[in-house]
Parts: sequence; C-alpha cells; structure tokens
Amino acid sequence: MPMQVNVHEAKTHLSKLLERVKGGEEIIIAKAGKPVARLVPIKRPARRLPGTAKGQVTLAPDFDAPLPEAILKEFEG
Repeated sequence: MPMQVNVHEAKTHLSKLLERVKGGEEIIIAKAGKPVARLVPIKRPARRLPGTAKGQVTLAPDFDAPLPEAILKEFEG
C-alpha cells in the first residue's frame, strides 16, 4: 500500500518525498484525510540503440525513382 501524507507534510518534506518516488515508491497526498493526488515515478522510454533493426528493413532498388506523371499531378494539383 502506498505511503499517504497530508498536504502540510508534503509541502514540508517535498524533497525527501521526491527522492522516495525516484526510488520507485508511490506516495498519496491527502487533504483532510481524503486522497487528492498521487506522486509516481515517471517511466522513461527505453533508450534506442542504433543498428538494432539491422537486416529487418529493406528498400526497393528504385525507392528513389521519380514518380509517374499521374501521381505527380495529384500532389501538384
């Protein structure tokens, strides 16, 4: 069960609470004993590594060939 603190305590000890959240804890902030907010760690996306899709993507030999006139007219109006 997440730790619950009142608003006054949260304001007084915000830095300490943020350190706990950074460590993975969830903290509920309550006003008059009723939960009103939740502090949770931000999930960061996994770091992309160059080259991990090597061999999985192929391009046609003519991928950069000029488009046919009919298709060009559709783009140009």
